[in-house]
Amino acid sequence: MSSVMWFRRDLRLRDNPALLAALEEGPVTALFVVDPALWSGAGPSRRAWLAATVLDLAERIPLTVRLGDPRDVVPEVAAGRRVHVSAETTPYGRRRDEAVGERVELVATGSPYAVGPGLVRNGAGDPYQVFSSFARAWREHGWSAPAPAPDPAPGSVVIEPADSEHRALRLLEEAAASPPVDMPDAGEDAAWRRWEAFTETGLRTYETERNRPDHDGTSRLSPYLHLGVLHPRSLLASVDTRSTYANELAWREFYADVLWHAPASAWTDLKPALAAMAYDEPGDTFEAWRRGVTGYPMVDAGMRQLASVGWMHNRVRMITASFLTKDLHVYWTSGARHFLDLLIDGDVASNNHGWQWVAGTGTDPSPYFRVFNPVTQGLKFDPQGDYVRRWVPELAHLPGKAAHEPWKSAVGYERGYPTRIVDHAQERAEALRRYEAARG
Repeated sequence: MSSVMWFRRDLRLRDNPALLAALEEGPVTALFVVDPALWSGAGPSRRAWLAATVLDLAERIPLTVRLGDPRDVVPEVAAGRRVHVSAETTPYGRRRDEAVGERVELVATGSPYAVGPGLVRNGAGDPYQVFSSFARAWREHGWSAPAPAPDPAPGSVVIEPADSEHRALRLLEEAAASPPVDMPDAGEDAAWRRWEAFTETGLRTYETERNRPDHDGTSRLSPYLHLGVLHPRSLLASVDTRSTYANELAWREFYADVLWHAPASAWTDLKPALAAMAYDEPGDTFEAWRRGVTGYPMVDAGMRQLASVGWMHNRVRMITASFLTKDLHVYWTSGARHFLDLLIDGDVASNNHGWQWVAGTGTDPSPYFRVFNPVTQGLKFDPQGDYVRRWVPELAHLPGKAAHEPWKSAVGYERGYPTRIVDHAQERAEALRRYEAARG
């Protein structure tokens, strides 16, 4: 008896219960489908990262790669056999799997999360609305231990020879060969090397260093977690579950849970309280934000980091998102789409609900008065200006914290850095005025 292992957001061999379930049935056809709906909807950065990751997996096992609608491709490859998967939890993934399941026997084992979305509920059986309560219940619920790796003994693991389409491989190879950003090394081994390096040098100081974009204080594992190259269960097995790092993993699971219960919140406000909010149409100031030329150094550094490496420090994600939504008064979906175009870790649940948290339309319990000051945020979290000087070379000549306030230096603008496109104090007052009008 043989079966199919359909890889999606689980592009790994270790700690992969769905793969083990497939191997228990005998020889396995390992399949990856390049879905045109997802491929065309992703920006070049995400396509390049996905392609590099899939090609790395194809070097580890014989991987059949096909291009087309999974509703047609998967039944064709399965040819009556059972198809094993990790359960998908996004709105599109759930609809797709339901359609595929009408034509083949789809066996779901595990998910991309330590605790599958929908499993953590309060005493009344309802989903949690606030992160802190979710996180406590999430820890109490717990998760299984990491699954063992497939037995490497000869004959124990039988992956049938690949039968890939040339056009599918060519699409992946072309995307991986010309990434628009400087990407990290792709694949499972690279992910584990990064984790091991972080646990040796960064995990101990993570609680204090994670908010410092001028330091390499984060794990930088989000691109690998996004595609399931690592499973969060594997990371949780080697950290204190009460730690700040575990808490950050819980945020990822919380946002996946929110999306599970409220699929429309991917692109509409989770909470309707601000339905009457007045927004400005994206225009010249949006383009300045997108290009990193707003005149606010911390904002511009973040946007340029995003454009260069397809990743942005989480603290700076909040600063740049606040600037767009509350200084420029642009509806959050415009920023969320831009981030998803460029982020190699672009995840609709984490990205879009993170944007809503900042914009005040999501899970933040006190959204109405939080407006990040981009200058004070920069001075607090990049106190010596190193992050700004790295990504904004026009300010490299300004020493220390002066890089955050070039308008205070006689030579601040001599290398072509732009002046501020808006006055933050005025726009903060305008944001609060609009909030009060929308609530009233």
